[in-house]
Amino acid sequence: MRSFSSRAKCLRSFALIAWGLLVCASLDAQGLYDPGHIPVIKITFEDAKWRSKLDSLKNIGKKERLTATVEIDGKKLPGVGVRFKGNSSYNNPRSKGSLKLPLNLKADFTVKGQLFPGGYETIKLSNVFQDPSFLREFLSYEIARKYMPAPHCNFAKVYINGEYVGLYNNTQSIDARFLKDAFGSNGGILFKCDPEWDEVGQTPAGCLEGDKASLMYLGDEPSCYQGWYEPDKSDPQHWQALISLTKLLQQNPQRVDSLLNVDMALWMHAFNAVLVNLDSYSGRLSHNYYLYKTPDGLFTPLVWDLNISFGGFRYDGEKAGALTNEELQQYSIFAHYKNKNPKRPLITNLLSNALWRKIYVGHCHTILTENFINGEYLALAEKVRKLIDSEVKNDPNKLYSYEDFNKNLSSTVNIGTSGSIGLMELMKSRTDFLMKHPIFAGKTPVVNKPLHVLNGSQLQLTASATDVQKLWLFYRESAAAPFKMAEMKDDGRSSDGAAQDGVWGVSLAKGKVLQYYVVGEGEKMAVSSPARASFEFYEVR
Repeated sequence: MRSFSSRAKCLRSFALIAWGLLVCASLDAQGLYDPGHIPVIKITFEDAKWRSKLDSLKNIGKKERLTATVEIDGKKLPGVGVRFKGNSSYNNPRSKGSLKLPLNLKADFTVKGQLFPGGYETIKLSNVFQDPSFLREFLSYEIARKYMPAPHCNFAKVYINGEYVGLYNNTQSIDARFLKDAFGSNGGILFKCDPEWDEVGQTPAGCLEGDKASLMYLGDEPSCYQGWYEPDKSDPQHWQALISLTKLLQQNPQRVDSLLNVDMALWMHAFNAVLVNLDSYSGRLSHNYYLYKTPDGLFTPLVWDLNISFGGFRYDGEKAGALTNEELQQYSIFAHYKNKNPKRPLITNLLSNALWRKIYVGHCHTILTENFINGEYLALAEKVRKLIDSEVKNDPNKLYSYEDFNKNLSSTVNIGTSGSIGLMELMKSRTDFLMKHPIFAGKTPVVNKPLHVLNGSQLQLTASATDVQKLWLFYRESAAAPFKMAEMKDDGRSSDGAAQDGVWGVSLAKGKVLQYYVVGEGEKMAVSSPARASFEFYEVR
């Protein structure tokens, strides 16, 4: 029996050991997204009016590109397509005359089959907008990749036509390469759930009123959803798959696990809640995620655009105004659910299921334990700061001062219309607040690593556990099948049905392979073995 992640483990083992110690066969020593390396990206346009032309393309809402030669750490690629990207991260700095604008580079724009070093088709460079700490995007993706498929992220020094523009976040695109690495297949249905704000107008006739990319059911016609969601292919069947998901989530949420990877949705919600990542599905704008229909036939949500995670965005869609520092520190992990908000069905309707709600609480507890109670996020933040300190200081177009960079790890920095709360200022108080919350009070369920015995064609699985009411086995025979669920039993029970010896078991017919994890359901939360299940699981061959 071996423990596996649903992705190659070396691709997401980028915590503290990544700094000079990690060697993965799938990454070059100085790879494009190596966390300890800062690539140098030089963009050269032949067109002297490149800036005004890119502005024009951006302002008229077209995703057309200009060609440029791009050099990455000395390797030149001709005919690369370049465009500006982003909404507020483009418009706000541009209005102030900043030269540091977010960029999207496409390797095969004119040269068919051309890829950036490491085999990547697209590079997305963000200008660290609204984050004086320079840490939010990097740290958030490092944490997210422990629990769910998520992009790689580091930093890059960017030059345009010989002029140094500054230090950017360099974030992996959610594209065919990402999907292949994460799921072994990129042929499924992909939706970008980030509204095209300029295209969204009045609600079409015959459609219900919605709220951005919230997965509310709006009707049976694709026109009801266009503008809120962007498919990678204009295929009527893709729209029908999305509509079916929203309809089931609205009308029969207890069965939505037949179309949705519920556990990955719970991990996404737990991540957003613990890190107060409100520029997401959970916040006022209900956006910045993708949906991908994976080989198991289920839609899996994917986090995206984390530059103002850690309380960098102060609007949750429930309170009319901005949240205060104290409200960020004490932000409820049951936001939207406790008020039964119909505009956030992916939260409200999933957490209405008692077991799913307990699993969600357990996921929040795992994220807190593995990143914040132990101080790991802070140790990693300090390593990142040492890596980029001189680069931030020498960035000629940084959007915030070097003094703000030094201050924002620990304290709030004024960034104009609002304050960017310090990461330590947020998470120290937040961790203390959450761990004293009644939902985490009392005994935490414990599930020990399960054992198995093969008896002919039957596989007997057992696991010991304490402080649990029930033990559940989630299992499948291949990565192309959804996990099924079976209740594990204890041989001896008292009259009230409680387990006597704390050892639970279940028998299954042995197939060629079995992938599984175990969930211990307690009074208030449920915990998994492995702790990061279903992203990690056990396998028996």
